[in-house]
Amino acid sequence: MDTSARKPATSLQPLVLAWLGLVGLTLVSPQLGAGLGGQDTVQLIVAAIIWIKGRLVARYFIEAELVHPFLRNVLRFFIAFTPIAIVLTTLFGDSFTRLASL
Repeated sequence: MDTSARKPATSLQPLVLAWLGLVGLTLVSPQLGAGLGGQDTVQLIVAAIIWIKGRLVARYFIEAELVHPFLRNVLRFFIAFTPIAIVLTTLFGDSFTRLASL
């Protein structure tokens, strides 16, 4: 049994790098959307950016790897839900939106 307890990070460098990554993704997003012609491609890129940003926030700011595995899995599902919905809507369009609507 591993008796060493995980502890929150005390260094600011990973936080600053994660924050710069978030800012960079935010600034690059409009240029990617404007530069690519296909709407489906843009939606898939948006889904990927949303997922990456969610993972960065969960890992470096919420420190999800330190919580109970159940909560970690709930957080992973929460982060993946929107990008998955965007991808399904992009790929299956009307049939998926009909299933997902009330």
